[in-house]
Amino acid sequence: MDFDIPQDLRDYLLILDDFIEKEIKPLEEQDDNIRFFDHRREHARTDWDNGGLPRHDWEELLSEMRRRADAAGHLRYALPEEYGGQNGTNLGMAVIREHLAAKGLGLHNDLQNESSIVGNFPTVLMLRDFGTEAQKKEMIEGSIAGKVRMAFGLTEPNHGSDATWMETRAVPEKRDGVDGWLINGEKMWNTGMHVATHDLLFARTSGKDGSARGITCFIVPTDAPSVKVEEYLWTFNMPTDHPRVSFKDVWVPDTAILGEPESGLALAQHFVHENRIRQAASGVGAAQYCISESVQYAKDRAPFGKPLASNQAIQFPLVEAHTECEMIRNLVYKTAWQMDRMSKPDVARYLSDKVSMCNYRANRLVCQAADLAIQVHGAIGYSRHKPFEHIYRHHRRYRITEGSEEIQIRKVGGHLFGFIDKPAAKKAAAE
Repeated sequence: MDFDIPQDLRDYLLILDDFIEKEIKPLEEQDDNIRFFDHRREHARTDWDNGGLPRHDWEELLSEMRRRADAAGHLRYALPEEYGGQNGTNLGMAVIREHLAAKGLGLHNDLQNESSIVGNFPTVLMLRDFGTEAQKKEMIEGSIAGKVRMAFGLTEPNHGSDATWMETRAVPEKRDGVDGWLINGEKMWNTGMHVATHDLLFARTSGKDGSARGITCFIVPTDAPSVKVEEYLWTFNMPTDHPRVSFKDVWVPDTAILGEPESGLALAQHFVHENRIRQAASGVGAAQYCISESVQYAKDRAPFGKPLASNQAIQFPLVEAHTECEMIRNLVYKTAWQMDRMSKPDVARYLSDKVSMCNYRANRLVCQAADLAIQVHGAIGYSRHKPFEHIYRHHRRYRITEGSEEIQIRKVGGHLFGFIDKPAAKKAAAE
């Protein structure tokens, strides 16, 4: 067994560090851009008088960061070579995401909105694997360059984890001799609609409520008549770009269908394991940052004439968190490495429980580590002059989104108790 990170990956981390120092840090510091990361960050990012949306200059800064990262060859790392990427592996993305998150807040990797010098492009791979040639030509390069922006309309006001019970409906309707579909319904937490050019909208086209079969994914232009943002929902973590959106008699042609009709949930789940393992890696990195900052503060702070670090009441909680971080990191790396050795269907069947373990434990850990860092730092930790409250507010949502903590635990239970088939014959493939 070899637990060393591959040398080429270690070398690439150094290249990324050099790029951050030479290109991203100066951008972060010029024109008072540091306001987006210091104690002013929430106000600087949030347009309070415009629905709580991200301010334009904040999003422009993120766009410039991505442009520089793309020009340097880093943004597309995880994509196939055919799209200008480096065929980045799951292990590679896990190591990179943890490494960047462990640096703390910064323009290089802003976890509040999943913006990073090493990008994550789930919709590109969805288009590659499910799109028609026309859809690929129109949207893939545009998605990478930011000219085509896709929101994801799955969750509804009355349905989240129970997506197969969605109430949004699409029925066949021909217009001017063109076959198409008439869509009616509402979506919730339809993130990014304020800048989206298209919405990946999931609607039931056949079958009964609760059936996985019968849900179809449509590519709906956001400027289509009767696509309406009803409200932007303010959250624990601001700014917000999470609206409730209504679709009233929205018509699209047959060519708007992405993937096989009636099998839309396969698209929704297409990238779930990759997303969850990368999210877990970011959680480990952010947790380690909180722990490392707290250890250093405990060594430097000397109340009553001695360092905080000399007190076991300070040592023990940090030791526990550090130990948990080490264990979860190793499980994340191992699981990502295993994913690289399986097909997507086999990952879903034989590794899904391990991905869920990584995800829910990492999400829980980073929240605990941020809370601990606030406690160790005392009043200054509670203030916005330290980043711990920001880290907590961001990562707390992941115990709900991307499959809630309870859904992840249920998945593990399904494998553990045999409700999900996992033949012993395939065990060797996961080792």
